[in-house]
Amino acid sequence: MSKKQTPDKAAKQGQSREDRLKSALKANLARRKAQMRAKSDGLSAPKPAGTKDKG
Repeated sequence: MSKKQTPDKAAKQGQSREDRLKSALKANLARRKAQMRAKSDGLSAPKPAGTKDKG
């Protein structure tokens, strides 16, 4: 008893899925770039006096 979708509805759902995936990929890429910038900024900046490394 599954509903059959008309080609128009299937195309719209496929397009909306593509839009969701595209926006998720863009957000993920932006987040990863921000993480890499933060890491590179953290490596080049000197550590404040009195801090100890854990480990």
